[in-house]
Amino acid sequence: MIPLGEKHLLRLLYEYTAYYNESRTHLALDGNSPVARDVEHADRLISERVLGGLHHRYRAVA
Repeated sequence: MIPLGEKHLLRLLYEYTAYYNESRTHLALDGNSPVARDVEHADRLISERVLGGLHHRYRAVA
């Protein structure tokens, strides 16, 4: 991604930091993220685009 200005860059960095700490798994943390979350069980998953689709966050749907 090419930032289009300072505000755009800050928004991209904030979004990536949130993704990195809340959703992305880390091997050193046994597959968990720095911000721990509960395991979700469901029949379906939905995909949410992060950073314009460069990454995806998957959520369980009951």
